[in-house]
Amino acid sequence: MSGGTMAGWLSGGRVRVVAAAALALTVLAGCSVVHLRSSEPAPGSPTRMQVEALLGRVRVVATREHRPGYQRKCSGDQGCVFGPAWTDDSDAPGAHDGCDTRNNVLARSMTAVTYRPGTRNCVVLTGRLADPYSGTTIDFRKREAAVVQIDHVYPLAAAWDMGAWRWDLPRRIRFANDLDYNLLAVRGSDNQDKRDHTPADWLPPNRAYRCFYAGKFLTVAVTYDLPITDGDRRALAGVARGCR
Repeated sequence: MSGGTMAGWLSGGRVRVVAAAALALTVLAGCSVVHLRSSEPAPGSPTRMQVEALLGRVRVVATREHRPGYQRKCSGDQGCVFGPAWTDDSDAPGAHDGCDTRNNVLARSMTAVTYRPGTRNCVVLTGRLADPYSGTTIDFRKREAAVVQIDHVYPLAAAWDMGAWRWDLPRRIRFANDLDYNLLAVRGSDNQDKRDHTPADWLPPNRAYRCFYAGKFLTVAVTYDLPITDGDRRALAGVARGCR
């Protein structure tokens, strides 16, 4: 990511919402595996000042209060409170292009992408992912699709507990499919390990990515007016101290 892209983190000393281009899912494409495994922040990561400025902007609450009613699946009598998974029918970036959100994220995140014939370059068959969470390169094949999963940086269940239960359904559907802000293609095992944890309980094992992850998580929180817990604030302040 270029320095010009990262100029969107701050403007005139005040935090502003990061432009969609600044959160394109090619964040680490082209970075070497050796660098990704480094303890140094990855190229394009926000500075300590930028992360701390975002921390100063976000609302902080003492703890996460679990709210009843969260359901992700839509089968039977289940409610799918964030809409059908990966729906193309929303007002999120990239929607209504005839392709579901998962395949859009895969296509934007990987190199050497090939598509299933007859799907108008929608269904991704293969590709290569420079995985931000593990710092490794993953060869994706659709027949082993679970190897690469799509992570909600600010998890859906956490968002529900922290205020999305009050939102109308269109806003929740947008949040769940916002590939410019809240979605990353990552190694499946790390996504499973993360579950619905927030930074107080989980950070990417790849330390080189933590500064960018902190900035991205906080940008989602500010953009959607979602709070973070005091534990999250302490964890992210600790990450910020390691940013350049």
